[in-house]
Amino acid sequence: MKHYPAEFKADAVALYASRPGTTIRQVVADLGVNPETLRNWIRAAGAGRRSAAPAEAVPQSSPEAEIVALRRNVRELEEERE
Repeated sequence: MKHYPAEFKADAVALYASRPGTTIRQVVADLGVNPETLRNWIRAAGAGRRSAAPAEAVPQSSPEAEIVALRRNVRELEEERE
């Protein structure tokens, strides 16, 4: 099992978060790491992509906020699948 420095992990997550049109597979191809490894780093960092319509525009306790979050998750999963 390969161990990566914390700075490399943080940079990889930041790179993924900063490239909205890019999939995890494209980023890992640039970095040379396993897609699941990067996916785990993203989850651990709590990082993700921001949607075009921020969820803050809708109160977090409302069903509409949940729908916005679910749609964002579906969009991210579709990007990763490509």
